Amino acid sequence: VIDPDTLQPLPDGEYGELVFTCIGKEALPLIRYRTRDICSLTHEKCACGRTTVRMTKPKGRTDDMLIIRGINVFPSQIEAVLVGIQGVEPHYQLIVDREGTLDTLEVQVEVSDALFSNADEVRVLQKIERRISKDLKDYLGITAKIKLVEPKSIQRSEGKASRVIDKRQI
Repeated sequence: VIDPDTLQPLPDGEYGELVFTCIGKEALPLIRYRTRDICSLTHEKCACGRTTVRMTKPKGRTDDMLIIRGINVFPSQIEAVLVGIQGVEPHYQLIVDREGTLDTLEVQVEVSDALFSNADEVRVLQKIERRISKDLKDYLGITAKIKLVEPKSIQRSEGKASRVIDKRQI
């Protein structure tokens, strides 16, 4: 386990990024393979008698990748889908939750001001929702709930935008 910022090894019990090094593997040795998972290691003897190193359950990641129902999803992939759709703004929020044992993803997307001036607004909004849903399913293989929101309703932040709200209790 290393500190993700300094890349220095951390002592047992400290949380950091899990890194693998398999020097004994002849065909394809892995030298410092960074998993991006945050966990800690312990060399203490297990109650079952096992003496090998053990890791805690990962409690987060150092990158912005999400795992939704076994599929790796990056917010940039969702943004790539949204950029190609007329009538939506590049501002979005991802809300990840868990219903029972299944992860759910809600994508809140701002629509443009011009869309609200349309007399046939409801039908147009429904069409955009269906298009985003279909494009996400085709591109990423995930089903997401799409919620279109008013212009300027998603909070802006200076610097790197915080686009993910993870409500799962892991």
